[in-house]
Amino acid sequence: QVQLVESGGGLVQAGGSLSLSCAASGTIFSINTMAWYRQAPGKQRELVATITNGGSTNTADSVKGRFTISRDNAKNTVYLQMNTLKPEDTAVYFCKAAVRTTIFRSSSDYWGQGTQVTVSS
Repeated sequence: QVQLVESGGGLVQAGGSLSLSCAASGTIFSINTMAWYRQAPGKQRELVATITNGGSTNTADSVKGRFTISRDNAKNTVYLQMNTLKPEDTAVYFCKAAVRTTIFRSSSDYWGQGTQVTVSS
């Protein structure tokens, strides 16, 4: 019913920048909080940043000052601008959205398929 599709990953040198996007589509009445997570090999998935539908954001300490989350509510899309990338930022990045599919239902979490970000030293 709801699909999230990420794009924008790739290979970049340390100190470089990448921009990720995640577009939600399908049966959507409203989207509450949207978020980016990442999972490095052998590690647990960790929260990178969140943004409410009102635009309030929270960012993990590990990326604060380097990563910026934003969203376009009209396009049901969330973005992650990543600057001054470090090798330790290498991971698969996933987006998550809390979506209400109808006015009669509470929101449920939906995940994207992930996009690889690799930062070379």
